[in-house]
Amino acid sequence: MSRVGKKPIDIPNNVKVDIKGNNITVEGPKGKLEYTVPGGLSVSLKENKLIVGRSSSLKKELSLHGLTRSIISNLIKGVTDGYAKELEIKGVGFKAAVQGNILQINVGFSHAVRYAIPEGITIKTAKPTKISITGIDKVKVGETAAEIRDYFKPEPYKGKGIRYLGEYVRHKAGKTVVK
Repeated sequence: MSRVGKKPIDIPNNVKVDIKGNNITVEGPKGKLEYTVPGGLSVSLKENKLIVGRSSSLKKELSLHGLTRSIISNLIKGVTDGYAKELEIKGVGFKAAVQGNILQINVGFSHAVRYAIPEGITIKTAKPTKISITGIDKVKVGETAAEIRDYFKPEPYKGKGIRYLGEYVRHKAGKTVVK
C-alpha cells in the first residue's frame, strides 16, 4: 500500500473543499482550483481531513493512489500559499521585461522573444536579469518556468542563458591547441 496515499490531508480553516462524485473543488484565499479524481479512487472528508482511498489493488490504482493524494495536497497548498519559481538570466546584454500580458526577453537573437503570459500566472521582473513567476497551480507555474528557460538554456562553456535561481551549470573547458 502506498505510504503517501495513506496519509490524510489536513484542511486549513480558510479553505473550503467541495466533493461531487469524482470532482474536487478547492477554494481558498488565493483562488479556486478543480481536479477530477481518476476512476477506481475515491476521496472522502472526515473531521476536516481528506482521505484518498481505492477500490482494489490493481497496478493502475496502486500507482495513482499516492499521486492523487499529492495532487490534492498541492491544490490546498496552492490556494493558501501559492507557488513561485525564480529564473535568472546570465549574459552580456541579456534582459527581460514585462509589457502588459507579454514577457519580452532579449537573449542575443536578432529579435526579442515575446512570451504570452498564461492566465492564472503572474510574472514580474524586479531586475532586468531576474524573472519571478507566481501562481496558485503548481503545474502551470513549473511549466511556464520551463517554457521560458527553453528559449535559451544555459550553455556549458560561458554559462550564458536562462536558468533557475541557484541552478548549478557545469562548465566545460574550451578547445585547447596542442603544439
